[in-house]
Amino acid sequence: MIKNIPLNNKINKHRKILNSIAEIGRKEFKTSQYIKDYLDGINISYKEYLDTSIVGIIKGNNGDKTIAFRADMDGLLTDEGPKHLCGHDGHMSILLGLIEFISINKEKLKDNIVFIFQQAEEGPGGANGLIEAGIVKEYNIDEIYGLHIYPDIETGYIGARSGYFMAQAGDIDIDIYAKSGHGAMPQNGIDGVVAASNLVINLQTIISRNVSPVDTAVLSIGVINGGIRRNIIAENINLQGTIRTFKPEVYNKIKKRILEVCKGIEVLHNCKVDLKIRDDYPAVNNDKKLYEEFIQIVDKDRLIQLDPLMISEDFSYYQKEVPGLFFMLGARNIEKGFVNGLHNINFDFDEDVLRNGLEIFIKLLKHKKSIS
Repeated sequence: MIKNIPLNNKINKHRKILNSIAEIGRKEFKTSQYIKDYLDGINISYKEYLDTSIVGIIKGNNGDKTIAFRADMDGLLTDEGPKHLCGHDGHMSILLGLIEFISINKEKLKDNIVFIFQQAEEGPGGANGLIEAGIVKEYNIDEIYGLHIYPDIETGYIGARSGYFMAQAGDIDIDIYAKSGHGAMPQNGIDGVVAASNLVINLQTIISRNVSPVDTAVLSIGVINGGIRRNIIAENINLQGTIRTFKPEVYNKIKKRILEVCKGIEVLHNCKVDLKIRDDYPAVNNDKKLYEEFIQIVDKDRLIQLDPLMISEDFSYYQKEVPGLFFMLGARNIEKGFVNGLHNINFDFDEDVLRNGLEIFIKLLKHKKSIS
């Protein structure tokens, strides 16, 4: 554990304040101001991007290499207003702690350190916006690290893996336009419910019959809306779903087959099917070399090699530009009641998690000899 008690107390304070001012993506104005005020207070320079994102560089004595650390800023919108139900308040607090640790030990810093406080991870992908704004080239980033508080593993443990770690995601929206009629005379209408039912059944064969069994993929329809009365043939049906997989070629094959199935339903049921697929985040793909280096700093009995996860993360956009590593920071503590999952309205975590995250980042920099 980090022995610097004042620093520990500060990251705990950061978390409490950031948790209390949670804001949704692209609206993180109070959050951004808090971070800027704190950085100003410890004389760390930065630049603002896309209204609320904050990026800065602390230059080392050698400056031959530039290592970036990213924390996401946004909360989730609930019936009670925005809340931090995905640990982003913790991610920011850990990064603020790392920045202060580096500033205290500035004379020992050899490599350049870039810090990224990124808007809108929950949607629509603030990482891509920062990359389009040119931060990777502007700061000459060589590699990047990110973490996520993760209540599926115990506090004190670290979860990661080399290669594909988190899934590529896509949103599916399908509108079926059929023909209304009396339920007692179905021959005079075109039944949208039957067409939708047939569509869902056929979509489910894509994974089982078009994707190789050695590849992992999910296609789920989570919403069906349509119909107005029990005795009226439903005219228009809306379906919404998601695609999750890892390899881009598998993702593209699934998209192609969805389109083909929709066209088949049009012919089979004499209706119109309007398909829209929105590509979300690419897959998180951890660099092999960075992973092999990373596992040297984590106690072997505390490291869990997780199976690939079907959740998604826009940290993947950075990894398309430079080598990157993303890992999970254990946050489950049954004795203290920290057992609720991410996005659960009762999600919370113990402050020990923050110190664990800061310790990992500092160990990483010392192992790399980026700081002595």
